[in-house]
Amino acid sequence: MDILRFITAGSVDDGKSTLIGRLLYDTKNILADQLEAVEKASKSRNNGTVDLALLTDGLRSEREQGITIDVAYKYFQTPNRKFISIDAPGHVQYTRNMVTGASNADLAIVLIDARQGIVEQTRRHSLLVGLLGIPSVVVAINKMDLVDFSEDVFLKIAVEYQKMAENLGIKQTHIIPVSALDGDNVVDKSVNMPWYTGATLLELLETVNVSEQNLQQPSRFPVQFVLRPQTEALHDYRGYAGRLSSGILCTGDAVTVLPSGVGSTIERIEFNNQILDQAQAGQSVVVHLSTDVDVSRGDVIVLTNQQPIVTQDIEAIVCWFDESKKLIVGNKYIIQHNTARTRCSVRTIDYQIDIHSYDHLESAQLKLNDIGKITIKTANPLAIDSYQSIRANGSMILIDETSNATVGAVMVV
Repeated sequence: MDILRFITAGSVDDGKSTLIGRLLYDTKNILADQLEAVEKASKSRNNGTVDLALLTDGLRSEREQGITIDVAYKYFQTPNRKFISIDAPGHVQYTRNMVTGASNADLAIVLIDARQGIVEQTRRHSLLVGLLGIPSVVVAINKMDLVDFSEDVFLKIAVEYQKMAENLGIKQTHIIPVSALDGDNVVDKSVNMPWYTGATLLELLETVNVSEQNLQQPSRFPVQFVLRPQTEALHDYRGYAGRLSSGILCTGDAVTVLPSGVGSTIERIEFNNQILDQAQAGQSVVVHLSTDVDVSRGDVIVLTNQQPIVTQDIEAIVCWFDESKKLIVGNKYIIQHNTARTRCSVRTIDYQIDIHSYDHLESAQLKLNDIGKITIKTANPLAIDSYQSIRANGSMILIDETSNATVGAVMVV
């Protein structure tokens, strides 16, 4: 059974936490003691109904403020698939939280309040979804019960969002009218909106194809560890352990080790003490090469006819995480790309992206939650792809050399 990682995003009070709570409740993924605690907390508010948002807003400080502050993860499953739900905060000052949560998401659910339509935060979150290259987007037009389940209201918002998505390069969108509070079109079909004949939210989550996209991409195998037991029984054993981040590797494939550029052939592939004919994206395996070549942690094994770019000059989009220090030209950092680490310096800040209007602004620095385009010079060459083509091989992080804190998320242009 495969796993779908999805993030929910939207304006404050659009109902993100209630939507996830409804999914958990209607798919019977709530333990009895959890439901009892939520019912007790709901009664203390004197509103007379069970507040399903409390299932995801787990911290007392968050509940007191009425917002989700940090990224909240929930795990549940149906007979067809396992899910990891990522509930991201809606406020602009938590842009970095959404970037962090969405970095490994296969799908994004963007919520829109049917009464408000597309607002500033909808535009901002949609920009981030486009920049982060999330393969599928579900637009849940929520609170349809508060607009009398109007088809005209739904269609107006849907048409406007579709135009915006095309401008942002979002390739695949599904737009659904829902009422998270009452459960309309979340798990079960809505009797209040017979004019909508498409899939419910859960049906889309269960059927969207995510694994095939990774398998069709060029193969990238970052080496995490070189296995040399050097025991009497395994005297000549040399295997390269790692997780295949994209594509497929097969026994007999001609491969190249990067950044050195040395060629070889895959002799065999091991997984859990078994010999495989092939490895697929997402599998952690041990690869053996037919020739004795110099391979170490941080190197990438790729198919010879599907090679990435090997370079020390990188153009990238960065989201800045550091609260205390700004990103300025000349700053030096450690950059981590998969299992490779090297030092780097910031050469230019080309522009800052206005996350409300999408305009490119001239800027000499980036501060907390700012997003901009920069160029980086690395001390050692890295084998990279653009983030839009292969997310796993086009993403990096910047690390402060003194504090060892992650200060920036990098997406290769």
